Amino acid sequence: MSNTIKLTVGQAIVKFLDNQFVNFDNREEKFINGVFGIFGHGCVVGLGEALEQNNHSLKFYKGCNEQGMAHSAIAYAKQNNRKKIMAVTTSIGPGAMNLVTAAALATTNRIPVLLLPGDTFACRQPDPVLQQLEQFHDFGITSNDAFKPVCRYFDRVSRPEQLMTALLNAMRVLTSPVNTGAVCVALPQDVQAEAYDYPVEFFEKRIHYIDRIEPNVKVVDEAIKIFKNSKKPIIICGGGVRFSECGEELAQFASKYNIPFGETQAGKSAVEFSHPYNLGGIGVTGGLAANEIASNADLVIAVGTRLSDFTTSSKWLFAKDNVKIISINVNDFDAIKMNSLPLVCDAKKGLIALNKQLEEINYKASYTNEIIEIKKEWDKEVDRLYTTELGPNNRYSQLRALGIMNEEQFAKNSIVVGASGSLPGDMQRVWRAYERETYHMEYGYSCMGYEVSGALGVKLANEEVEVYSMVGDASFVMLHSELLTALENNIKINIMLFDNNGFGCIDNLQRSQGIPKFGCELVYRGKDSNRIDSTGEKLQVSYAMIAKGYGCDVWTVHNSEELKKALEESKKSTKSTLIDIKVDEDSMSGSYKSWWRVGTPEVSQKQSVIDAYKKLQEEIKKTKKF
Repeated sequence: MSNTIKLTVGQAIVKFLDNQFVNFDNREEKFINGVFGIFGHGCVVGLGEALEQNNHSLKFYKGCNEQGMAHSAIAYAKQNNRKKIMAVTTSIGPGAMNLVTAAALATTNRIPVLLLPGDTFACRQPDPVLQQLEQFHDFGITSNDAFKPVCRYFDRVSRPEQLMTALLNAMRVLTSPVNTGAVCVALPQDVQAEAYDYPVEFFEKRIHYIDRIEPNVKVVDEAIKIFKNSKKPIIICGGGVRFSECGEELAQFASKYNIPFGETQAGKSAVEFSHPYNLGGIGVTGGLAANEIASNADLVIAVGTRLSDFTTSSKWLFAKDNVKIISINVNDFDAIKMNSLPLVCDAKKGLIALNKQLEEINYKASYTNEIIEIKKEWDKEVDRLYTTELGPNNRYSQLRALGIMNEEQFAKNSIVVGASGSLPGDMQRVWRAYERETYHMEYGYSCMGYEVSGALGVKLANEEVEVYSMVGDASFVMLHSELLTALENNIKINIMLFDNNGFGCIDNLQRSQGIPKFGCELVYRGKDSNRIDSTGEKLQVSYAMIAKGYGCDVWTVHNSEELKKALEESKKSTKSTLIDIKVDEDSMSGSYKSWWRVGTPEVSQKQSVIDAYKKLQEEIKKTKKF
């Protein structure tokens, strides 16, 4: 009996991917559940032929934009806490290059996605083929070499037998809590169609065990010494809490030791907002409660967070002298940031280890009524923001619209998806996640255009609940192609489009640094104008009509009554919906005891800019140097 099977490279890829499983906490799940693809000459007759065959269980979704469909795949993996993923395939050249941004997004956010772009001919005989990049100094370079800086693992299969090591290494990285991110396996279009006698065992069911990394006991001892000298600690709940699936452990830890916690964008909804020790968002886009407590903390326990500038307010937030940081993280690269004591381990294992020893010394943080009082004050402020009808320009308030959605209209198990603009700031501050894992924000890369695509991926991961894309008008214009994919596959997503006339968030940042309005608004310009300014009449765009042309059910609203009616009607729709919400461009929330370091000019013709630079230098002096 033969121990080999003759398959093309494309057929071997499909057969292999269809038999990959992961085991986490003795829970076994199919790892790769489908493929997003846009076919072109570089993949349609190779991998495309294999996907067309009816001998596998991988679902195929035809995308409309390569970056967009990759975002959908990333969102699917993120919402499944990295235990289930999708693969993505494209043609060569521009199709492949459209994946590069998404690859960077996945790697930045530590989310697994498998990219299978077509490549030029390995044999080189038809060269230069359509869409082939030629570099005069190195004939071996192709467009796909652009993936190398943005992927955790890159390989190019130039011979059929190379596929085995390529896919095994791809799985090694994709299933690793430490090293995961984008994986690119480039597939020359001639090689995709070439056959090889592959060992049968290569295609047998393969289970990848995702282990919980145990902490070093000596580092735990060092952490306990720090706790003994701490009276006012705070926990940062990062995305690693969700990926470790230890929200309950963190909630119990906080309650047991009287320690409040703030949430990062990725960690928000790991624990319900109503938990008595949940202070809400922390950092630049955080709220009053978390930032007030953090500024006076003598110990920060960073759980599953990269300690980005938004979380730490550009290393400014933790203002107390000699504040200590303990970082619980599976990745030592992240664990050492800001001179942290690195407790390199799974988040759940780290909390369990600390709990055991803190219990022995009867540790308790010395907060009395501070947590209760600051939460009351912040809740009162959120209620005020949620009920104020108009913004500074007497147009409909973006925050009022969010309040109606959050408090009145959305089911508590609905999932909200976002990524960029002013909405992530507003939502980290004020959005109340009533149930766990209902807040999905891509804010590691903050990529405009993720919101609609991400909503599709989240819906595929949670088919039974309503999914809402929270997107600004500029981000919607930049990329909303996968709305068509949702309509084509009868997958309902809901687009909440906040029209604030352009790049409202950046316009706000611009003006905060003393720079007049410039280049961020949507305005009619004179034919002879060489400036992008706000002197022209604002463009009146009907985003509802764009979506209606695609086939969505749509509404345009200008006030609360219209919004409530539209939301009620949208719930009855069986297909994707879009509500075009015309909001005041200045009705976003402000900062609450936070600061963000930006590159303000040192010299300028405007005194307002010089003043902003002087203020920047004053705040830089307050930041930590690590």
